[in-house]
Amino acid sequence: MKITFFGGAGTVTGVNYRLEAEGETGEAVKILVDCGLQQGGHFAEKQNFEPFPYDAKTIDFVLITHAHIDHIGLLPKLFRAGFRGKIFSTAPTRDFAELLLVDSEHILNKEAQREGKPPLYTVEDITAMMKVWEDVKYHQVLDLTGVKAEFYNAGHILGSAFIKITAEGKTIVFSGDLGNYPAPIIKETEKIPPVDYCLIESTYGDRVHERVRERREELEDAIEETVKKGGTLLIPAFAMERTQQLLFELNDLIENGKIPKVPVYIDSPLAIHLTEVYRKYRGEFKEEVREMIEGGDDILDFPGLHFTLTTEESKTINDVKPPKVIIAGSGMSHGGRILHHERRYLPDPNSMVLLVGYQGKGSLGRQIMEGAQEVTIMGERVPVRARVRVISGYSAHADQPKLVAWLKPARMSLKKVFVVQGEEGASEALTQKIKDDLAIHTEVPRYKDSEEL
Repeated sequence: MKITFFGGAGTVTGVNYRLEAEGETGEAVKILVDCGLQQGGHFAEKQNFEPFPYDAKTIDFVLITHAHIDHIGLLPKLFRAGFRGKIFSTAPTRDFAELLLVDSEHILNKEAQREGKPPLYTVEDITAMMKVWEDVKYHQVLDLTGVKAEFYNAGHILGSAFIKITAEGKTIVFSGDLGNYPAPIIKETEKIPPVDYCLIESTYGDRVHERVRERREELEDAIEETVKKGGTLLIPAFAMERTQQLLFELNDLIENGKIPKVPVYIDSPLAIHLTEVYRKYRGEFKEEVREMIEGGDDILDFPGLHFTLTTEESKTINDVKPPKVIIAGSGMSHGGRILHHERRYLPDPNSMVLLVGYQGKGSLGRQIMEGAQEVTIMGERVPVRARVRVISGYSAHADQPKLVAWLKPARMSLKKVFVVQGEEGASEALTQKIKDDLAIHTEVPRYKDSEEL
């Protein structure tokens, strides 16, 4: 069994691992776990246009942990390059992925035009690729010609999984992204089974999140403060999971009279479509949330909530006098409608930008978070006079204590842990913590590192 790190090694995004193991015929079975887009800066994004460092035609299977674009974003490119095997994920992940990939295609083709390069992929590539994508249930054991794979609930977003692969008498787990429990809507992360090897994410490997109650109180405070000042509260939010978490908590705050009545706009076509997928798979929600729905509470809707699907509807938000709340993509202010709102409201000292998710290196969101006095948006220099606040507790990623706690039940069986999907400081901090607390051989792999297991 051999693993090679083609992404997510020494960086948060672009997750892409190849596992080679002997199958039932004695031939090597080649499996990719995730095939993600590089995000977080112009240099990272340029890497997406480079050829794959392996022959796509030789890949037999792709297993997908979840539908975030840094885990699935290059799948159509893989198909375009000749991959004709099968893709497996949970059913919600498959549905989310199709929406997200079509949304990304438009953005990536604009990037390709700027770079003077052909498109990474087309909508036709996505349509053809979806025909080789199959659903799998949690704990359904897949037989990949002698290599076994089993999906467990990762509790990160709806449909997310960590994956156990068994071959040659050895076992390895790919964590994907692990959830920050207790999550408002979805079920919690399952326990790791006894395994020989593990890849563990480290996005927040050097941090401790606020407790759930504290994050809700901070959201409440941000709204009350902005309403009092008569400003606009901007929340750049990832279209999937983060937006639905915010809707769930705003529903509670508004219906229980904990915040003033204020118009709330979900200004993201993608988030609106993804929210419908949430409604489709509400059977996957945690039990208490299902009971709320059965009791008549639409957890993703409340008085004063507006979904602005079209461009024309989005423009009407400008006609509404503050105070108001605008939730729009993208979560790191890479693109999308949030840019138009930031250009308009960042110069307003009565307004506030509330950052509720990870801000990657080089992103506009990271610049705002780190206190930039001026930023460039769509070629225009924009002063930052609005207040900026960060709530890390809304992250859908486990923090350092939760990552270590998740790994702990397997400490007696683990031969080695690979710390992946984190910036250098976060990965190194988690590596040291695992060594200190669990006494497991742990290292941070680099791009193109290979290891015989």
